[in-house]
Amino acid sequence: MPDMDAILAQSANMKAQGIRRLLVLSGEADWSYQQALRLREQLGGDGVFISPQLQPEPYCAPSALKTLLGREFEHAFFDARRGFDVAAFAALAGTLKAGSWLVLLVPTLQHWPTLTDDDSVRWSDSPEPISAPHFVGHFCRVLQRDAEALLWRQNQPVAVPGYRPRPHWHAANGEPQAEQAEILTALKTLPPGVAVVTAERGRGKSALAGMLLKTLPASAAIVTAPAKSATDVLAQFAGEHFRFMAPDALLASNEQAQWLIVDEAAAIPGPLLERLVSRFPHTLLTTTVQGYEGTGRGFMLKFCARFPHLSAFTLNQPVRWASGCPLEAFITDALLFDDSLPALPAPDTVQLQRIEQPAWESESEQFSAMYRLLSAAHYRTSPLDLRRMMDAPGQHFIAAREGETLTGALWLVEEGGLSPELSQAVWAGFRRPRGNLVAQSLAAHGSSPQAAALRSQRISRIAIHPQRQRQGTGQRMITDVIAQTNDCDYLSVSFGFTDELWHFWQRCGFLLVRLGTHREASSGCYTAMAIYPLSAAGHQLAEREQGRFARDAYWLAQWRDDGGQAANQPSEAILTDDDWQELAGFAWAHRPLMAAVGSLQRLLAVVTLPLPALRSSLAQQRDATPVLGGRKALLAKQRHEAADALKCLDVHRSETLAEQVKNLQFF
Repeated sequence: MPDMDAILAQSANMKAQGIRRLLVLSGEADWSYQQALRLREQLGGDGVFISPQLQPEPYCAPSALKTLLGREFEHAFFDARRGFDVAAFAALAGTLKAGSWLVLLVPTLQHWPTLTDDDSVRWSDSPEPISAPHFVGHFCRVLQRDAEALLWRQNQPVAVPGYRPRPHWHAANGEPQAEQAEILTALKTLPPGVAVVTAERGRGKSALAGMLLKTLPASAAIVTAPAKSATDVLAQFAGEHFRFMAPDALLASNEQAQWLIVDEAAAIPGPLLERLVSRFPHTLLTTTVQGYEGTGRGFMLKFCARFPHLSAFTLNQPVRWASGCPLEAFITDALLFDDSLPALPAPDTVQLQRIEQPAWESESEQFSAMYRLLSAAHYRTSPLDLRRMMDAPGQHFIAAREGETLTGALWLVEEGGLSPELSQAVWAGFRRPRGNLVAQSLAAHGSSPQAAALRSQRISRIAIHPQRQRQGTGQRMITDVIAQTNDCDYLSVSFGFTDELWHFWQRCGFLLVRLGTHREASSGCYTAMAIYPLSAAGHQLAEREQGRFARDAYWLAQWRDDGGQAANQPSEAILTDDDWQELAGFAWAHRPLMAAVGSLQRLLAVVTLPLPALRSSLAQQRDATPVLGGRKALLAKQRHEAADALKCLDVHRSETLAEQVKNLQFF
């Protein structure tokens, strides 16, 4: 077959040049699948196939692709005919050797934007798959302007262009490359402390860590990583000096060593990583700062910035493929992975502009700049956020500009508007529809189902260029949102609580209505939620939630690791009507324990029943899971005890409330 022969002929050239390329098969589902199978057979290699449908080995589902990280393949096939998991697609590219084709199966290009995308249920907050015209349009534009990508359309011959000549590539021979050798020399002379090596994928971070390990005395270092399977490259270079322990096992042990080496450190929860680092005199962190993981430069900004004498190094030159690899360039362009920010000119007048999703078609550069700014500023921005930003319903944006230069970006998400019946079911814990992060959380953990029924907008992200921070641009953007938002009862925001962040939201007029009791894995902070009421109903909600927050503050503070310092102990325990309603929701519905902690503490103060499961857990701020046979059994026991206590106080009222809350599941 001429088409197949032309593709095969390119493989040898690509290997000699040290590059990988993208080959897109666009057509009817059966046609593209058959071409993929023929290519897989003709190309040889290990040809891993990524698809939601089971395929001959080697095969992996997109959702399980992280299990392949740390391995290398020659050629790969990615099935995007019904849905496109772009994070898995980018991850797959990182596993391919020089000389490989990444073969992507997609629908006919002219129909693709109108077709539903099965992957959209993960990022759109829609109950059913939706189409993704803006992302698909963007992807197709990148594909069609990329002279190095190969597009094979059904019923058309594949036209392999005359690619420009490239120099012969010399693969790494296992010896340190120039950048690696320079960093190795520096690491060996560093005083005790923390060092971090960051780079894009394929730059030899793990190999560098293995090289360092090999030069250290035996048993002088311990390696940890999110998964041992991801340390294959590191282990290969370290040889017999490789000693691995999982992060949680290492923290629970008494193991000591001069060095701790953490591979892909940004994927380990921040609080856990910080405790690990404190245990060892020397620590080397390696991590990918951009790509499908969604770590972004936020790892340096949010985690590494806490170490005053951090030694930071960067690897720029690819090791596993040649510089300027067409596949890497395509994915960086298509998924906007370049989050470097340009230096700004002299300050100018700030202009605010509202932007809606159709502008991805007409003002793609402006939207791309907004995404890059958001990505550079936030710790866990990922391709999922890009898909959501482009095509999920209810997304709105504000850009801050000085002339043609973007200096700030704000992302709003519509929430609420649930029916009163569904909102009641959310409050009771019987239903958890997709989306509505703050609106649902305030209903499910707060005192009023009204939070999910009212219409609101959540400030999902706000980012200001580093050279324009603390100059009032962020507060001005929030003021504009408040002034311009119509048909909305309140604005909301969810953030990792720090004094600095809270002071910002306070200055913007927001009211704190919720503070979590468990630290976020990524930031190490407690989740805070604040609202800005806009309508009369919004003000009523804010007053109610603030009253509950203040009344329960002492009891909730006991569950945080700063103890009860945040609030004074209540002077007396009185069960209000709200307490009765809350306790009924806990006893006879699915309200969580932490939502009812304040009411339960007041209940325990006014009844004399033993109630061992409740009294033990609430007195010690921990559960008795091992004693009572598991978490579910413990919770069932606690609900039963709460019901008994309410009946002890007032049988008739208890039975009435029990019937009411049980009926909330039938709407």
